[in-house]
Amino acid sequence: MRESERRYREVQTALAHANRVATMGQLTASISHEIKQPIAATATNAQAGLLWLRAQPPNLEEVREAFNRINKDMRRASEVMNRIHGLVKKTPPSMESLRINEAINDVVDFLHGEIVKNLIRVQMRLAPDVPTIEGDRIALQQVMLNLVMNAVEAMSAADERSRALTIATRIDESGAVLVSVSDSGPGISREAAERLFEPFYTSKAGGMGMGLSICRSIVEAHGGRLWASSNEPHGAVFQFTVPVAAQAETAVSSTVPVQKE
Repeated sequence: MRESERRYREVQTALAHANRVATMGQLTASISHEIKQPIAATATNAQAGLLWLRAQPPNLEEVREAFNRINKDMRRASEVMNRIHGLVKKTPPSMESLRINEAINDVVDFLHGEIVKNLIRVQMRLAPDVPTIEGDRIALQQVMLNLVMNAVEAMSAADERSRALTIATRIDESGAVLVSVSDSGPGISREAAERLFEPFYTSKAGGMGMGLSICRSIVEAHGGRLWASSNEPHGAVFQFTVPVAAQAETAVSSTVPVQKE
């Protein structure tokens, strides 16, 4: 039984990793754009610095400023690459104390190009008093990555003026951290609502049908729950809870739980 459970966890980890890689594949153009910008700016600043060095006399202050801009742009490119690496690497669960607002902001920054490309207005309503939680940063960011990308895709056919994405955090009645992702897309049909979190169920052409199932497993492994509802007057709301650090002691430490039959 222990060996069977170990193999099951390995399969679940592999599926979660495959889902992350598939999602990243959808973001290839956006990633390329995010990296090209600081690289292009670096080349421009390098050329400007060389011109100031050739001046008679050389303008060292302008050269210093050009180097500062180059340093800033290369840090930005490095941060983009680090976020990509963190989201796609296949590593065992790593529980740590983290601030969920910071983890969410990192995901939104990473998806900035995709959000701009789809002309989506984003409202961030992150409560400043949200306490620290105990969790796997990469796994929870995978949940946010899936939920936000689903919202972006759901709104792709909507009128450009009505594309609105709202991401919020707060403390719920039980004292846990509540995260919500609301969109103004077509919403969830009754048939889809009943099967939304089933493995291999998808309404997307070519979709794996594992994203939401894996997201629910991750959230439940953290001692929380994930659910969906309608957004008035139209759209969908996905919400999940995560216990705060003091409550998380009773949660399962692995982010890949054994699902009940």
